[in-house]
Amino acid sequence: MSDQPRRPRKPAKPYRRPKKDPVRVLAFEALRAVDERDAYANLVLPPLLRRAREAGGFDARDAALATELVYGTLRRQGTYDAIVAACVDRPLREVDPPVLDVLSLGAHQLLGTRIPTHAAVSASVELARVVLGDGRAKFVNAVLRKIAQDDLDGWLERVAPPYDEDPEDHLAVVHSHPRWVVSALWDSLGGGRAGIEELLRADNERPEVTLVARPGRATTTELLEEEAALPGRWSPYAVRLTEGGEPGAVTAVAEGRAGVQDEGSQLVALALAGAPVEGRDRMWLDGCAGPGGKAALLGALAAGRGAVLLASEKQPHRAGLVARALAGNPGPYQVVAADGTRPPWRPGSFDRVLVDVPCTGLGALRRRPEARWRRRPEDLEGFAPLQRGLLRSALESVRVGGVVGYATCSPHLAETRAVVADLLKQFPDTDLIDARPLLPGVPDLGEGPDIQLWPHLHGTDAMYLALIRRTG
Repeated sequence: MSDQPRRPRKPAKPYRRPKKDPVRVLAFEALRAVDERDAYANLVLPPLLRRAREAGGFDARDAALATELVYGTLRRQGTYDAIVAACVDRPLREVDPPVLDVLSLGAHQLLGTRIPTHAAVSASVELARVVLGDGRAKFVNAVLRKIAQDDLDGWLERVAPPYDEDPEDHLAVVHSHPRWVVSALWDSLGGGRAGIEELLRADNERPEVTLVARPGRATTTELLEEEAALPGRWSPYAVRLTEGGEPGAVTAVAEGRAGVQDEGSQLVALALAGAPVEGRDRMWLDGCAGPGGKAALLGALAAGRGAVLLASEKQPHRAGLVARALAGNPGPYQVVAADGTRPPWRPGSFDRVLVDVPCTGLGALRRRPEARWRRRPEDLEGFAPLQRGLLRSALESVRVGGVVGYATCSPHLAETRAVVADLLKQFPDTDLIDARPLLPGVPDLGEGPDIQLWPHLHGTDAMYLALIRRTG
């Protein structure tokens, strides 16, 4: 037995309660809602921000950071998953989803923002202590310290397969898209590596807020008086809010005289309204009108020509949104809750018909980045009968000499040209109208006669439009 005296034990450090960071806690809550409830960030985040502001101590800079953390993490989720997977000793499926959300938020701060490394790690560990507990916070700390050892480019060289060996998988990891989505977008876009990389990069950029001045109710001149407002690129009714402008603070938007609407959607409505018809031009139909953006623009355009718009939406609560969007329209209109595949109106009742059909939404991944992780290839089979049924009904609803616009916010060929080709076989008394001359000044519209817009070429959602005339 040793006679040496024992060293006195160091006194234990007093327990320090974790410091709650309202910005990061809010971002975590938004990600959990997206994950647990299949919610969309653009619907979840605004009420969270509003409550935080009402509680006090949460300013515009806090809101901007929270928004960046949520959307940036969702957009780069695939890339961050690959990096986190390289830093843990178990499959990602065995990491609890809330832990993975904290790790992803931390990875985005380290690799996708200018937040200093020490601040990103310490803030993420504090968040983990608040929402996960001290035990799992140690795991978060260890993983994030590994991630902090390299920058994004360095990590991509390690976790992405070489382009020459597997182009689609390389692009999927580097640009954070599921492999099947990369393949589908590439098929629709065509061309080589440069074009698809530009498109995938554009999907990961935060889109500008675009407003529409509804004709007869507001003007672009009025909207351009707003701070940091710029004219639209292509639509005469579009105004872009830069620097994260808040559309709800715009008087014309609050009063319903203007609205938030992507310029691609505006161009679809304008092309249909500009298509030549034979004979009368008095009755217009929006056969899939919810939530009402295109219907409001079409209704205003119809009113300017003395025409009437019927806006139809199957879901009653969405029909209510359409009615709200059309309230105050300068001309007559009607909103009905009806199934567009089994309509209550007589065949041949309309001169112009728009069907903006339900789809996978692959054209709006800038705005709904979480959609890329939810959609599956088999979803295409679920949408196919509905898309064909709605176009069939639209072609039956238009009179001879009238025009149907088939639109969808997806560039996937199975949702665009394949649907149109199938229905043209069933309706041989139809012709495709070249839609390109109806959008003067808009470049890169392809070979026609249909139109495919692209985020990287036009700054819009990837909207598709085919115009079809009944000939007999």
